[in-house]
Amino acid sequence: MLITNITGNVNETPLPDGVHVETITVPSAQLVKRIQRMRTDHGTEVGLRLPTGSADLRDGDILALDDHNAIVVRVEATDVLVIRARSILEMAVVAHTLGNRHLQAQFFGADSEYDAEVMVVQYDHTVEQYLQGVGVPFERQDRIMPVPFRHSEHTH
Repeated sequence: MLITNITGNVNETPLPDGVHVETITVPSAQLVKRIQRMRTDHGTEVGLRLPTGSADLRDGDILALDDHNAIVVRVEATDVLVIRARSILEMAVVAHTLGNRHLQAQFFGADSEYDAEVMVVQYDHTVEQYLQGVGVPFERQDRIMPVPFRHSEHTH
């Protein structure tokens, strides 16, 4: 089966009752790939070929849907550090330090699932040691990230 577009997302529009759901579970890093081969939890082989400029895949994306069956993307949880700085100054210093390491970060407001203003980065033991050393509150968690972390391109 060749998929060339995303039909919708189950988090925004639930599937009709009685539809048989097959899932494709992918690591977050795979969400940015426009062309790939995947296999559902029922063994169905799927080829994905999204047009250039398509949005990244997201947890809950519907790759195929008919009257009886659906194929839905599930994203593996990512090992992350959720950083809960106590002030804007503390967050600025942490963000600057981690930015110098070219570490990708995602920021969330108090109205998010975190119920606080936080910065989230992929787990790295050196970052964990840094945060412990400077006394910045953080927590290590497994999270399904809404946006994949991308490897940063960098030149000087």
